Amino acid sequence: MNERIPFIDLTLQHKDLEEEFISVFRDAIKTSQFIGGHMVESFEKDFAEFCGTKHAIGVGSGTDALRFALIASGIKHGDVVVTVPNTFIATTEAISQAGADIAFVDVDEKTYNIDTGKLYALLKKTKNVKAVVPVHLFGQTADMDGIRELAEQYGLIVIEDACQAHGALYFSKINNCWEKAGSMGKASAFSFYPGKNLGAFGEAGAVTTNDDQIAMTIRMLRDHGQRRKYYHVMEGYNGRLDAIQAGMLQIKLQHLNAWNNERRQIAQRYNELLSSIDGITVPFEPEWSRAVYHLYVIRTKHRDALRAFLADRNIETGIHYPVPLHKQKPYAGTMFWLESLDISERLAQEILSLPMFPGMTEQQQIRVVEAIKDFKKGTII
Repeated sequence: MNERIPFIDLTLQHKDLEEEFISVFRDAIKTSQFIGGHMVESFEKDFAEFCGTKHAIGVGSGTDALRFALIASGIKHGDVVVTVPNTFIATTEAISQAGADIAFVDVDEKTYNIDTGKLYALLKKTKNVKAVVPVHLFGQTADMDGIRELAEQYGLIVIEDACQAHGALYFSKINNCWEKAGSMGKASAFSFYPGKNLGAFGEAGAVTTNDDQIAMTIRMLRDHGQRRKYYHVMEGYNGRLDAIQAGMLQIKLQHLNAWNNERRQIAQRYNELLSSIDGITVPFEPEWSRAVYHLYVIRTKHRDALRAFLADRNIETGIHYPVPLHKQKPYAGTMFWLESLDISERLAQEILSLPMFPGMTEQQQIRVVEAIKDFKKGTII
């Protein structure tokens, strides 16, 4: 049997950095700084600089980051927050846990990100909308100019879900410049789950913001509401970033631009190799976007059969996400949307994530694509 092609191979990223990673443990042992301390502070400073923001606040996970960003921005019980249904449930968990109600809006057929025209239609009909959470899905930014224009018109807070978009770029015609994911909202959330473009060795996350008050509030929220030890301004959470995780992220951050560029090269090669196969839709990248391809997602009407065929060829794939959130049990029986979500529903049946990771070889990609061609020989895609 052919050698397995993994969906993601983290060992390739880690093997050359092993001694640097070990030095993080030595530092923690020597200093006994396990929560907070210089490793967290140093990473926060560098990640804020990477994102082009004044603040980055390390937290325990991407879910913490979303929840804290919403709470610190003033979202509360009775408010409505708009987002999309084709995302991981952490997006909507954070909204619910902040006390707000969820309003789903469908996505654009090409980008798979929030459709600003449909967002406008929803805003005209829905009361108490206080915020919108655009999800930069699969490593590509949403149309932030359109979102920010509507936010200004309707007085909305914009919280970016940038959990899959570390280093992604958006060209703003309003500001006439390229802007980084995580720098365009009131606050923005990042996940450092191990499989992300910038991944920790466990759970970790961060909030980025230019707002001093939001940054101060999140620093208290992550640490039981403390401004200083044992003096609690509010009830908070145990949502701190471990020092060891911060140290690991600090090392990997130095390589992130190179890894993202490699992902772009792999995506471009996939595009070229797949271009001759009818019935396969490759990712669409608008002129205003420079994606970082956290995932490389194709679309086909025979997704499940193709996935099984590739598995038989020892090629791993993924589905992100097989059931849109408005169809999930926690939201059953409640009307969380006003318009059709048919595009999100259709995408859930048709999208397939192919192997994508820095270090993936051209030969591996050719083998993936040749297997897809072999599948086509026996199937009308």
